[in-house]
Amino acid sequence: MRRTTLFLLAAITLMLTSCCDCRKSRALERPVVATTWQLIQIMGQDVTPADDSFTLLLHDNGTASGKGDCNRFTATYTITEHRDLSLDIISSTQRLCRNQAAENYYLAMLDGVTHYEMDADKMLLLSNGTLVGIMVAR
Repeated sequence: MRRTTLFLLAAITLMLTSCCDCRKSRALERPVVATTWQLIQIMGQDVTPADDSFTLLLHDNGTASGKGDCNRFTATYTITEHRDLSLDIISSTQRLCRNQAAENYYLAMLDGVTHYEMDADKMLLLSNGTLVGIMVAR
């Protein structure tokens, strides 16, 4: 009898605590539009950007803006309820950056994004099913 009671208590505790993380994750999920996102991983490599670099902001009018390593850019984007996402970079400042290769790589990655997924305060950027970048809400 005591063994059955302990088993039931353990099962109930496990059930209650396993749902907790799901609720927290949903509660922390940020809106994709009108949130400033900052790159923390690209093609499996961790990134530690400066405070205002490697950012992306999707505006509610279908335009986007952001900054690479040192250049600011503007873009148009389309997004669907199925989490399809497409960005078209239309202009960028042309300053020579200390880390120009990283900036070019970031802009090329954004150009190839086809959809996204959310994980709490992180936006996972995918290109045809392959994870290409992770951004965190700032």
